[in-house]
Amino acid sequence: MRSKVTKAIFPVAGMGTRFLPATKSVPKEIMTLVDRPLVQYAVDEARAAGIKEFIFVTSRGKGALEDYFDSAPQLEQSLRKSGKKELLEILKSTNMGSGEVAYLRQHQPLGLGHAVWCARRLVGNEPFAVILPDDVITGKTPCLRQMVDAFEETQSNIVAAMEVPDDKTSSYGILDIQEHRGDLVLTKGMVEKPAPGTQPSNLAVIGRYILTPTVLEKLNRKHVGAGGEIQLTDAIDDARNAGEDVYGFRFEGQRYDCGSKAGFLQATVAFALEREDLRDDLRAFLHEILMSEEAVSKAAE
Repeated sequence: MRSKVTKAIFPVAGMGTRFLPATKSVPKEIMTLVDRPLVQYAVDEARAAGIKEFIFVTSRGKGALEDYFDSAPQLEQSLRKSGKKELLEILKSTNMGSGEVAYLRQHQPLGLGHAVWCARRLVGNEPFAVILPDDVITGKTPCLRQMVDAFEETQSNIVAAMEVPDDKTSSYGILDIQEHRGDLVLTKGMVEKPAPGTQPSNLAVIGRYILTPTVLEKLNRKHVGAGGEIQLTDAIDDARNAGEDVYGFRFEGQRYDCGSKAGFLQATVAFALEREDLRDDLRAFLHEILMSEEAVSKAAE
């Protein structure tokens, strides 16, 4: 019987120090791209992939994240009385049903692998997805939906992968490729943040995974890897060494690294330009800025 992926882990315990001082009081995951929080994009992608159970691994100070997915009776009542039906439907779409969502605490910042390990009892003996909200991916078919479709065929560990420049490979987990199979690549190893010049390829792992219970078993060792943290890529590689296949999946879509300020701003502009209610004004504003910069540059020559 083929297994289906119905559970997803969202590791959201990070402190978001790159975005201080904003993240002093606002969890990074609910910072907005236009008018939707980062985490909402991740949840919508998971729902489109058939995920039914949403497991958030949080930390101290993430209460606003938990409140975001709760119902807001007073606000709903106010919108209803005002006849703002469209806004009411938007608000209701952010609610999570009772029993759909669970919150767990990661008490120490011991790495992504440790955050995933914290959810082991809720995952049980089933395949599961891991979604990092920092990585926002757009595409005709949501990235995780593409990966779930691939998993239905392989029934194996799958990590989302994309090519990165050689000088950026030391910032990622990098795949050591054994064989190309269309959108899938069979791996023979994974290296977390390789030293410059030692990378086995330029195919990098990004924030979408579909994993088997064996990975959780390997995380039980709590092996400390690169950066003094428990690395998820190490556990995935251990599962491969134990006889399981691990595939990299070349997804179709555009990825924005919203864990960086530049990536966050790029995503904000890109998403705003897709909105009919914002597109024209934003294009005119951007054109004005570019023309002004060009004029200043010519004057300085």
